[in-house]
Amino acid sequence: MSERFYLYNDLVDTKTRFVSFMGENNRFDLAIIQSDRHYGKQIVLDMQGSRYAIIGPDDLKEEGYLEYAFQLSEEDAEELRQFLYEVI
Repeated sequence: MSERFYLYNDLVDTKTRFVSFMGENNRFDLAIIQSDRHYGKQIVLDMQGSRYAIIGPDDLKEEGYLEYAFQLSEEDAEELRQFLYEVI
């Protein structure tokens, strides 16, 4: 059996926020993870939809990013975007 080659194998402290809220058409159940990785961006996990994205303020301004990452309609993505502007 060959030896495993790790690109990295680090244990880091994180701060995780769990939040659930109702939009007009959609319920959002999120985990937002902060760490010293990803150049200051945060990992946003959609626990209902089993999707995640690494998001910073620049990503929130990118047209279609949330729609693609979380497979949301424009209306639902805008509700999520407005919330994320408050916490990211």
